[in-house]
Amino acid sequence: MRILVTGGAGFIGSAVIRHIISNTEHSVCNVDKLTYAGNLDTLEAVSRSKKYQFKQVDICNKAGLEKVFNDFQPDIVMHLAAESHVDRSIDGPAEFIQTNIVGTFNLLDIARAYWVSLDSVRKNSFRFHHISTDEVYGDLEGTVDLFKETTSYAPSSPYSASKASSDHLVRAWNRTYGLPTIITNCSNNYGPYHFPEKLIPHMVLNAIQGKALPIYGDGSQIRDWLYVDDHARALYLVATEGKVGETYNIGGHNEVTNLDVVKSICSILETHAPEKPIGVAKYEDLITFVSDRPGHDARYAIDATKIQNELGWTPKETFKTGLEKTVLWYLSNSDWWQRVISGEYKLNRLGELA
Repeated sequence: MRILVTGGAGFIGSAVIRHIISNTEHSVCNVDKLTYAGNLDTLEAVSRSKKYQFKQVDICNKAGLEKVFNDFQPDIVMHLAAESHVDRSIDGPAEFIQTNIVGTFNLLDIARAYWVSLDSVRKNSFRFHHISTDEVYGDLEGTVDLFKETTSYAPSSPYSASKASSDHLVRAWNRTYGLPTIITNCSNNYGPYHFPEKLIPHMVLNAIQGKALPIYGDGSQIRDWLYVDDHARALYLVATEGKVGETYNIGGHNEVTNLDVVKSICSILETHAPEKPIGVAKYEDLITFVSDRPGHDARYAIDATKIQNELGWTPKETFKTGLEKTVLWYLSNSDWWQRVISGEYKLNRLGELA
């Protein structure tokens, strides 16, 4: 089987590719534009495999995408290519509209033409798996309700609105043209190789450098955390065994406030990195509360009952075990993150309005 993965040099996409190459006999073609967050170092462990190939193509480049489809002849498309940072979408929404909406349209249009050209056997087995986010659902009030596959969309940020738009396009291509699509919506991912603009790696790297740990508002915002390798297993399972036309929510069953996430990171660092930067008595002393970002959702939480009941998936990592693995990875892989932050990203917070 041949699996085309868009955005495969990104955080989740690279985890998916590592999982497929390491655990199956399938071939993978990684299609990635290599934006600031795309990093081929994340795929070093599988890059020499005969089952793996890489094509640097922007999903907004229709001619480039058509060539990839014609040359690789995929059986499954796993679409992860996206601009994905809320703060950056506040600062510059245009790029999110172009990549997440127009790029998804291009991919659907090309995939449909390719699918129609297949013989009946390959046509029946072809799948287009669109990977999305729980942020399309908006904000959960209180502590009882969970996002279900039937929850109405109410996106709050330019990022989540662009992902909601792409979800709607995928469903429309299934209903109107019959393209065999599947959608997944996931909770917040974390783990090794996470780009340092995201909360957990941002806080780890700032703390070990003695920099402030900026928390939006009072830090009471709740997120459901999903270890990236657990997510990769789920995505492969959906792509190969999921039912056409269905949506599956993927969550880690780990609801934690942002403040508690940062405090947990500080606690792990106290144990595993006790020699602190000069002038730092306790890592928690670095916590600083800053103005909340515009449109900041208070709570996300996923109901993952459907994927558990229908496909047998459950997360292996608790937030405690996964977070410790993640912090230890960053402590042990400074070469990786030093190369990342030596570029344009300088560990500053984004998304503040002037």
